[in-house]
Amino acid sequence: MKKMLSLMALGLCLSMGVAHAADEKKPTAQQNKMTTCNKDAGDKKGDERKAFMKECLSAKPAAPVTQQDKMKACNADEKAKTLKGDERKKFMSECLSKKA
Repeated sequence: MKKMLSLMALGLCLSMGVAHAADEKKPTAQQNKMTTCNKDAGDKKGDERKAFMKECLSAKPAAPVTQQDKMKACNADEKAKTLKGDERKKFMSECLSKKA
């Protein structure tokens, strides 16, 4: 009987540990950024490290180029201003399909 109770208690403890491990959440974006900045800081010390970390953590990710931004850039191109009709359509199509 004591063995049975011991095994049940052990099983309960193990199942609680597994349930707790399943509740752990993935790191947030800020935590991932902190990890990356720490790796990039390397062996910097003191004020140099503090300044680097401040700049690294406050840096904004580059915004993806929107179709509207591409359109503005292609229209601003001198070549686009001189072309007419089908030539302009072809130029704009090629310009807009380029990767940023």
